[in-house]
Amino acid sequence: MAVQLNPVLGDVEGNRRKVALALERAKLKRVDIVLFPELTLTGYIPDDLLLDPALIDAAERALKSVIPLTEGLLAVIGLPRKNPSRGEKPLFNSAAVIAHGTLLGFKDKTLLPTYDIFDERRYFEPGVEEPIWEYKGRKIAVTLCEDMWQHAGVIRETRYAHDPIEALRDKGPHLVLNLSASPYAFGRKEERVRVFGLVAKRLECPVVCCNQVGGNDALLFDGHSFFLDEHGKPLLAAKGFVEDDLVIDLETKACSYTMHSDAIRDLYAALVMGVRDYFHKQGFTKAILGMSGGVDSSLTACIAVEALGQEHVEGYSLPTRYSSPDSYEDAALLASHLGIQLHKYDVDSLFETYLHTLPSVLGSRPWGIVEENLQSRIRGNVLMALANKNGSLLLNTGNKSEMAMGYTTLYGDMCGGLAVLADVVKTRVYLLARHAQAKGLRIPDRVLTRAPTAELAPHQLDSDTLPPYEVLDPILEGYIENKLSIETIASQCGQTESFVREIVARIHQAEYKRRQAPTGLRVTQKAFGVGRRIPIVAKF
Repeated sequence: MAVQLNPVLGDVEGNRRKVALALERAKLKRVDIVLFPELTLTGYIPDDLLLDPALIDAAERALKSVIPLTEGLLAVIGLPRKNPSRGEKPLFNSAAVIAHGTLLGFKDKTLLPTYDIFDERRYFEPGVEEPIWEYKGRKIAVTLCEDMWQHAGVIRETRYAHDPIEALRDKGPHLVLNLSASPYAFGRKEERVRVFGLVAKRLECPVVCCNQVGGNDALLFDGHSFFLDEHGKPLLAAKGFVEDDLVIDLETKACSYTMHSDAIRDLYAALVMGVRDYFHKQGFTKAILGMSGGVDSSLTACIAVEALGQEHVEGYSLPTRYSSPDSYEDAALLASHLGIQLHKYDVDSLFETYLHTLPSVLGSRPWGIVEENLQSRIRGNVLMALANKNGSLLLNTGNKSEMAMGYTTLYGDMCGGLAVLADVVKTRVYLLARHAQAKGLRIPDRVLTRAPTAELAPHQLDSDTLPPYEVLDPILEGYIENKLSIETIASQCGQTESFVREIVARIHQAEYKRRQAPTGLRVTQKAFGVGRRIPIVAKF
């Protein structure tokens, strides 16, 4: 049984209780083997909490307490453990292998990813052995997440000197168990199955992957644990984005299983899960957001309601002289459909106060970006004050396309405790909004057909400042996510190199803004912030 758990980072006792309950369920279901995700007892990855000896001691105590609960079972549980030798690093990222109340030993993770979002060499010593465990007549290999990926040749950022799969091949395992904490990214599920399928074919034996689920800060884990036969074909899969027990019968040849792929549905589910876990794991219960009547805030409201419940979400409309009646009507209609309150506070008087208070400064320059940003900053201040007063968390509604281009205002529309759409480009926002409509969340049609606008100046449109999103987003994806050259992007997107170079320059010019942005949910393989370390002051 693969136990797909949603741990809380650092909550060793809470995670231990989840393990104990899962072992009880396993006995009731009469299974022989119970497999848990990577770093089960601490969650993946607690970052510098791993440098606190108290956390490692707590994990060790937790492991000792669950060992007696494994009577009648083989259990494989992930945890950090002390390195007993005087190696470079004081810890191993390990899987404890336990049978019938006895600790048989550990499998230490061999390949430690140190690229993108991963920084495991900061904490862990690599394992050097690929042991085989014999249980009920089967030779069982245990691997941890990255140990499977080198073999497929899909890792761009590093080349390991050792391939654990090749080392296992001569040992002839009958079954491979993999403890994973493989983060969600758009379209990642299919790649994961393909990579593990290559391992199954190479070792000519079935593979079981138990993947973590849940949101830990910016990182989201989708679960989707699975069982592949010796030909690499999926036979069973757990649910996505929820805790689940995947019960597998190795004696029965199940029919081939098709892992249904709906990338937008999965992306929506990931964002809902990310908001829910970010709130619940910190103890927040209430969310507020500015509802402008645009597609970004409309989609964010739908996600928040699904994640937290309508009684825990409130919207605020903060119009100024440039806000159109249509915008408020659409926001009010959506709020009615969602069953949430929408409060309206006209902030134009505050804007006017600024204009009258600073006439010598503001009046000496042509009307423009300063006055536009003032409106945005007023809204940010008001929303943060409301969040503070009500004990709520402000949801930021900006998208990745805007963040990439710096089309956003520091201390204005960048305010918030969590940026829900920070890793979602605008064209994908529209696809998600239509998905929300199909789910019955009833975003008004006009929200999806109106030209995007910040409404900070007369007749303003996003296209006054940005290329059409249909043109911009493929360039952003090519440069940020796929790391393609300017020449390649220009060729693939049908644009001139000078145009693409201008876009890239704007991306880098906006780096200082992104450093001050709220935490954003990571849903692509290259999000801003997590896993992307670009200097602010650089010429390249």
